[in-house]
Amino acid sequence: MLPVESLNGLVTFVTTARAGTFTEAAEALGISRSAVGKAIARLEARLGVRLFHRTTRRISLTTDGEAYYASCAAALDEISAAEACLGSAAHLPSGRLRIDMPSSFGRLVVMPVLLKLCQQYPDLQLTVTFTDHFVDPIEEGIDLLIRFGGLQQAEHLVARRLGSQRLVTCAAPSYLQAHGVPRSVDELRQHRSIVGYRHGQPVAWRVGVEGEAGTFIPQATHQLNDGDAVIDGAIAGLGICQMPVSLVRRHLQSGALQSVLDECMQRHIEIHALWPPTRHLRPKVRFVVDELTRLAAAGAFD
Repeated sequence: MLPVESLNGLVTFVTTARAGTFTEAAEALGISRSAVGKAIARLEARLGVRLFHRTTRRISLTTDGEAYYASCAAALDEISAAEACLGSAAHLPSGRLRIDMPSSFGRLVVMPVLLKLCQQYPDLQLTVTFTDHFVDPIEEGIDLLIRFGGLQQAEHLVARRLGSQRLVTCAAPSYLQAHGVPRSVDELRQHRSIVGYRHGQPVAWRVGVEGEAGTFIPQATHQLNDGDAVIDGAIAGLGICQMPVSLVRRHLQSGALQSVLDECMQRHIEIHALWPPTRHLRPKVRFVVDELTRLAAAGAFD
């Protein structure tokens, strides 16, 4: 069995790895910066490996440190989850929930839900990030992801389907007046477009109707890695874009954007909640996922 001091060292190590500096870790732990440094040094001496690369401004995990962090963070999270499941108030969401969402969808659709939950449950604390590309929640210390699309990169995570959204292909009336309205996918190939940009590649559009697995790589005149920026570019008349309907609905209703090829652009994209596997799903995660699922079933994400 590990001595108590060693267990304290694990907490200090995980907190420091997540903070990125000894100073921020010290503030989070309520101890001095030198105490953090000494605790890490003792842990490194006991293990016989170097856990951090150190510079004058930042620290970063070594290869050994990354492997050790993955195990320690998972173990501490498991203990925290087990404790959270005890007690009379275990069914209420409380504590800090770290959640990462796509930028546009997160701000427009999910954040209003989370803000209402925080008003209703003041013990729930949020740390929210907006990222359009996939991030690994285990490596980043994130409790919950909301993501569009397939699960190819998330096979090691638990997934719950929240629903799906139709993808709308649209452009500003000014663009369509200047360049013409495409009447087919072949004509679409000749048009200027604004596409998402992930992992060094433009994001393909989905074409056809449900049951057809067609994709289309547009001309990709402009490649942007932020959903809001894609929509802004389309409204500015820079080209055609394809986005989930919830993100462009208000612009379609106002006339700022106009959909095209509706008859052959009837594909949907799935929305999932994702979290790391654990024997004890923490109440805050379970509660928020259940609430998102309930709202999705009621049409909130349509």
